[in-house]
Amino acid sequence: MPRTPTADRTAVLTRPLAAAALLTALTACSAGGAPEQPGGGGAAAEAGTEKAQIATVIGEEIGVRDEPDGALVETLSNPNDLGADRVFLVERAEGDWLEVLLPVRPNGGTGWIRRDEVELASTGFRLEVDMDAFSFSVLDGEKEVRSGEVAIGVEDTPTPPGRYYFTELLKPSDPKGDYGAYAFGLSGFSPTLKTFAGGPGQLAVHGTPDESVLGTEVSHGCVRVSNDDITWMAEHMPLGAPVEISE
Repeated sequence: MPRTPTADRTAVLTRPLAAAALLTALTACSAGGAPEQPGGGGAAAEAGTEKAQIATVIGEEIGVRDEPDGALVETLSNPNDLGADRVFLVERAEGDWLEVLLPVRPNGGTGWIRRDEVELASTGFRLEVDMDAFSFSVLDGEKEVRSGEVAIGVEDTPTPPGRYYFTELLKPSDPKGDYGAYAFGLSGFSPTLKTFAGGPGQLAVHGTPDESVLGTEVSHGCVRVSNDDITWMAEHMPLGAPVEISE
């Protein structure tokens, strides 16, 4: 029977996120079933800037095609492997079809899904990470609403630049642990680690209790921010929000 996306479903994860141990998946910030996300109608609406479109899968799986009405190239489950509602960042629409950014290797790949198999929402929020400056900015439209320092990957396990989106929101049991108060899974993967700690080498933006590492290269590819900053993101930014990582 097809599933209906929920805004508060909690699931127990069955595999690690990049290097994470067992966490709890939270979908309170999921795009499913909501026409707008918290804060998403502020600066973006006032400035008239185009909002990002987020697609949340309705059924138990969704087929991805290489073009509208084209060949089936991937079937993705819903919820995803971490127990969160399956979401996509929409790149463009063409009739009954949506071109979406895919949470699979290689990073940055896109595919086409049917519009009637998802629910659409929008957000003005996006996260921009400048690795050269070891900094991040959260924008609502063109207005910066949050900024701070980041830590990134070391030379052997670098953080790859690119365009991504949040795929799940996770809450570690110990906010003083390696992953801080929250972790957002990203749609991208490590360019050097095909597997890591039992997972597929998925990237994340997560907190850290040790703010002394911010401004340095220290991770296996994930982006680290302070616990205060990741908590703010968890409270304001939806799954599916765009993430731009630049050098």
